Amino acid sequence: MTSHWPRPLRNSLLIKQLNPSLPCWQDYRGLLQQLKLGDSSQAEFPSPAVLNELISKTIRQHTGRSMGFVPAEDLPGVAYEQHIFETGEISTRQDNWHDLFNALVWARFPRTKSAMNASHHAEMSVSSNTKRGPVRDALTLFDECGVVVFGSDLPSLQALANRDWNIAFLEHRLAWQKELGVFVPGHALLEKFLDPYKAITAQALIFQVSAQFMQLEREAQRERIDDWLAQQVQAGLCLRSSQELSPLPLMGIPGWWEQTEQGEAFYADKNVFRSPANGFSPVPILSMD
Repeated sequence: MTSHWPRPLRNSLLIKQLNPSLPCWQDYRGLLQQLKLGDSSQAEFPSPAVLNELISKTIRQHTGRSMGFVPAEDLPGVAYEQHIFETGEISTRQDNWHDLFNALVWARFPRTKSAMNASHHAEMSVSSNTKRGPVRDALTLFDECGVVVFGSDLPSLQALANRDWNIAFLEHRLAWQKELGVFVPGHALLEKFLDPYKAITAQALIFQVSAQFMQLEREAQRERIDDWLAQQVQAGLCLRSSQELSPLPLMGIPGWWEQTEQGEAFYADKNVFRSPANGFSPVPILSMD
């Protein structure tokens, strides 16, 4: 079997900036280690072929078809989502962080990604309009910038939905240790963490889980959430509108910003922790049975 390692990295500076210890990488660290990302002494950028060696064998479409990453230059002019649905081939640009992180998300949230792709295709099939429409807008927004916030502490979830940052992050900061969790399936968000800044803002789905769910190992939680979210998307019960997504300043989460103390002065920055507009409606808090 031909080996595709290594591939020269064109911008080794970014490798040095990728800090695997940041909370956003929690569910990707194993892959980052295998790909030697974050290790400046092994400055190699993984090609689509390398990604196939490590990742594609673990992902399947909702139809059961195997999937793979194909150099974008080999797929000129294809309709991205349609081509994935019809062939299982994911167009991937070489030496491109955005597409690399997309591949990592496919590896960790394969059912959700496949369900979202199928929903894209279904919407494209029934609409002759060239505009995305509300469903595809929501799918795209979550795909790029989405996070899942889950927890057993309903008051904390309500504070997040109401964008009451002082309650969510200060008064309830201890809840983030055991009663709240975050997954980051938005690949554009991951790209932002190459050079983190205070105002990084995600689009969050918020849902309540049982206390027993919060006791599960992280990997079991990820698998359950991937299954559940895929089912919701497939059934048309989730990501039908961007109104389901709530802005979440990620650096407000206790422990996510290490450059300064996360105290009252930190959260008083209205350029980051913005108050909602008058008359806004909080997103619904979903329930994972």
